[in-house]
Amino acid sequence: MICFDKETVDKRREILREHLSTGIAEVTFNKVDGTVRVMPCTLDSSIIPPAPVHVTKTKKTNPLVMSVWCTDKSEWRSFRLENVISIEVK
Repeated sequence: MICFDKETVDKRREILREHLSTGIAEVTFNKVDGTVRVMPCTLDSSIIPPAPVHVTKTKKTNPLVMSVWCTDKSEWRSFRLENVISIEVK
């Protein structure tokens, strides 16, 4: 388990991307409403289903937020990097 405390947002993004791109991990973070969420998620392209061909949405990128594939909801979800408490690689 990797616990976050004083890492910068960029360092958190780097650590999370490194671990999430190779499989599923549980990210623990404080939601915007103040509750704690443990989310199994990934950025591993072999696990994420392909995007539908007809989807042409473009969304402005927020450098303070990370979008991930949530494996228990089978949907894209996001969290604020500053709110991440820990990551546990499965």
